Amino acid sequence: PSDTEIDWKAYMQEVEGFANGTLDYTQLKGDTGPLVYPAGFVYIFLGLYYATGRGSDIRLAQYLFAGLYLLNLLLVFRIYCRTNKVPPYVFFFMCCASYRIHSIFVLRLFNDPVAMAILFLAINLFLEERWSWGCLLFSLAVSVKMNILLFAPGLLFLLLQRFGLLGCIPKLCICALLQVVLGLPFLLVNPVGYLTRSFDLGRQFQFKWTVNWRFLPEEVFQNRAFHAALLLAHLAGLGLFALHRWHSSKGNILTLLKNPARRKPASPPLTINNILWQGGQQGIIFVLFSSNFLGVCCSRSLHYQFYVWYFHTLPYLLWCTPTTKLAHMPKVLLLGVIELCWNTYPSTVCSSLSLHICHGLILLQLWYGTGPTPAPSRKPAATSKKA
Repeated sequence: PSDTEIDWKAYMQEVEGFANGTLDYTQLKGDTGPLVYPAGFVYIFLGLYYATGRGSDIRLAQYLFAGLYLLNLLLVFRIYCRTNKVPPYVFFFMCCASYRIHSIFVLRLFNDPVAMAILFLAINLFLEERWSWGCLLFSLAVSVKMNILLFAPGLLFLLLQRFGLLGCIPKLCICALLQVVLGLPFLLVNPVGYLTRSFDLGRQFQFKWTVNWRFLPEEVFQNRAFHAALLLAHLAGLGLFALHRWHSSKGNILTLLKNPARRKPASPPLTINNILWQGGQQGIIFVLFSSNFLGVCCSRSLHYQFYVWYFHTLPYLLWCTPTTKLAHMPKVLLLGVIELCWNTYPSTVCSSLSLHICHGLILLQLWYGTGPTPAPSRKPAATSKKA
């Protein structure tokens, strides 16, 4: 189908140059423009290039991505099995009720699902306490698409919490070393070209594709001051969550820099359901998923394929806080409205505003639903009148 060929053909053109021996990253281009993804993307899609007859067998590529979709679901379900938070019926919506996600995976063959599948594999390794392997896979996911960096603040917090400052340095070195190894062929030829193309954080997005900022005038959307304000909001959100939701409110956050063996034993944080239980699997998932969600909320632009960045984390974000029976239906409704916003093409003022309202409601729930519960006051027992 023509919809499939748009991005798939461009991907194949970009990696074809590398297959023909081009190592200057600035010379790798496709119909949609220059290659703007890191080196891991090139190697993975080069494998797909050869597996599909130089990109000509699109049907086979769709079968491969259908397999990737099932693998991604398996990895996500494995994470959710550790939480025991989300009602079983919600998984029906995750599997069957999202036309946009099915399109991103199997119809359009984007690289975003590849990066997210590797990321979910890394999270599974974190939950198994295999932090070195998890960091390696996390870095591999970053090398496919940079949106994975939205999880990086949460991962850094977890590494400091688990290993302290000195202990987390080897894990960070694993992440950095893999990036160097993957990019080495291009770094040796044109290092500046590779770094500016594959890690361009200042790239401008086209207003016609935005899903989340359609209600703004285009001149505001493209304004650098607006981008700076979003960045400040993102950093402020991360700081607040790190200080008051990821970390125990009783302890100084600077204790994370110490060797865990030298820290004073802390009492469990007084949070509802101990959701921020330090070192626990709930804490790992909450920190990573909320870190990514904050980045999505403050994104300069969300395109339609970006929905996969956080779609599979939404059920946890909605149900990780205590939920009464009456509150289940509004949460399902919230999922439905978000899905409707992402399926509105082209986006409208109403759809983009609705998306922000939904994001804001989820953020409010995460903030107030995981807040510290006051310790019960111990009142002296009332003396009986007879006494």
